[in-house]
Amino acid sequence: MTTPSTPLITRDLVAVDVVAADRDDVTRRLVDLLVAAGRVTDAEGFLADVRAREAQMATGMPGGIGLPHARSEHVTVPSLAVAKVPGGVDFGAPDGPATLVFLIAAPAAGGSDHLQILAALARRLVHESFRTSLHEAPDAATVAAIVTREVVPS
Repeated sequence: MTTPSTPLITRDLVAVDVVAADRDDVTRRLVDLLVAAGRVTDAEGFLADVRAREAQMATGMPGGIGLPHARSEHVTVPSLAVAKVPGGVDFGAPDGPATLVFLIAAPAAGGSDHLQILAALARRLVHESFRTSLHEAPDAATVAAIVTREVVPS
């Protein structure tokens, strides 16, 4: 997965209190965080890869979760960006809008890294206590710390 020198998630990859028009808007904001952190080399190229993946199947999960993800040649290191969207955006989940959005970015040559991240995250997201802790986290640093503790393999 990631090396100790490049954590999967940092506070710079978390956006709190996001007001977004739709799933594309919130995804673009998360892509911008990944570009600013030097983890994505081409915002438009990666966004196109994420949109293509999203067109195959909606990535909304029950419990107010959006899980857009893609492998892309524009990603330099496996990364996870998170947005807290109090007003929610539609990611196609059966129970309504997503208030937590997790963008998984994996290098094209990364093998199954993104699937391991996705599986680990999905295992935690089924627990209401995990979702609640993220909703109640007061800032980006706390969100990143919770995700690191609960999702990232040690």
